Amino acid sequence: MRVLIHLDGSVADPDAPQVRVDDLGLLRGDGVFETVLVSGGHARELDKHLDRLERSASMLDMDTPDRQAWQRAVAAAIERWPEGSEMALKLVYTRGLDSDPSAGPTAFALGIEVSEGLLRARAEGIAVVTLERGIDTDLAARAPWLLLGAKSLSYGINMAAMREAERRGAEDVIFTAGDGTVLEGPIANVVVADGGTLYTPPPSIGILPGTTQAGLFRAAERAGWSTKIEPLRIEDLRGADGVFLTSSIRKVTRVHTLDGVQLPDSRTLHAELAAAYESEYPG
Repeated sequence: MRVLIHLDGSVADPDAPQVRVDDLGLLRGDGVFETVLVSGGHARELDKHLDRLERSASMLDMDTPDRQAWQRAVAAAIERWPEGSEMALKLVYTRGLDSDPSAGPTAFALGIEVSEGLLRARAEGIAVVTLERGIDTDLAARAPWLLLGAKSLSYGINMAAMREAERRGAEDVIFTAGDGTVLEGPIANVVVADGGTLYTPPPSIGILPGTTQAGLFRAAERAGWSTKIEPLRIEDLRGADGVFLTSSIRKVTRVHTLDGVQLPDSRTLHAELAAAYESEYPG
């Protein structure tokens, strides 16, 4: 099941050709995107996703996305999606055509089903490896042209890291800086639970601010947890009560194995945090 809505509101066939071969998003990865979870007929954290889309577009010197048009496209996709099933809704915004810059951006919302693999990972947890990202924590401030912290379409490195994880017998990755500082996953933020406090690295080190991580922190604070946004190191993960990867579609996923070593059993803790997170979105 898939649904495709262009930003002008037109409904299109996702199995028919839609993107020009000279689109800069295709040729160069020159564009930005967001992935929104639709559950129970509601787009979770839509405003924050649109905020982040605007921020990423600004970092790439693209035109500001039309927020109301995106809201209408999201509503149209939800209207056409079967009730009772989740949807991963991708909002894609490219710079447009290389041959005709005046044509403006290419923009569409594509709704797809949540994969069986992700559903299984939510329930069973995942094995993760740490991989060095090749950057230091000051690089984002020194070199903004590297677009660290932007959600761009240039995901070649991220996907290469996921393939490396698979070669090592794992399902996902936690990137680290050269000094061992924890960054993020290729498609997720890192959250550590220890002693009644949730920790996550700060976006200032060149990572994407997490919408799901923020929702989890709000819910956890209501449930009596403390939360801190501060730098983490690999050794903080190994000695914690629980390590989790958070993203819109994976929600809160438990890490049960890190670099081939089994972590402390955090299934009960995961159930508590997952329930708190879901309470943030009643109905």
